[in-house]
Amino acid sequence: MKKDVLISIKGVYSAENEKADVIELFTTGEYYKKDGNYYISYEESEATGFGSSKTTLKVEKEDCVTVERSGEALAQLIVQRGVRHQCRYDIGYGDMTIGVSGNSIRSSLTDDGGNLSFKYSLDINSLLASENEMYIHIQETGGGRRFDIGAGQ
Repeated sequence: MKKDVLISIKGVYSAENEKADVIELFTTGEYYKKDGNYYISYEESEATGFGSSKTTLKVEKEDCVTVERSGEALAQLIVQRGVRHQCRYDIGYGDMTIGVSGNSIRSSLTDDGGNLSFKYSLDINSLLASENEMYIHIQETGGGRRFDIGAGQ
């Protein structure tokens, strides 16, 4: 069931005493279901700072989202509600181990697409680095339907 999809991603990142940064990305990618889990996959671009990399999200119902980046920039973040995972993150200057604590996950994904949102905290050496929110909307390409850019809000 691999499908070509339009992907809308909105990320909100905030660190202590700083104004939140909002990043929006609109791209195309693949969407499929395997072993009961949904996968969202897309190629990064130079605009995101991760050119020559591919990002894949594995969505396990509303329990866990794994974000894996392969290519030049390597990362694996595991966001699981109520659990802190130590994850590997490399943006080209060497590996770091960061703590990822899942706060909430909401998924209305179906075989046709839908919405996914999750919130998590990042820490380095147990010190809070940032609070993060991701809102993702998946829609099949074609069919004359409107692409909902305000998804997840």
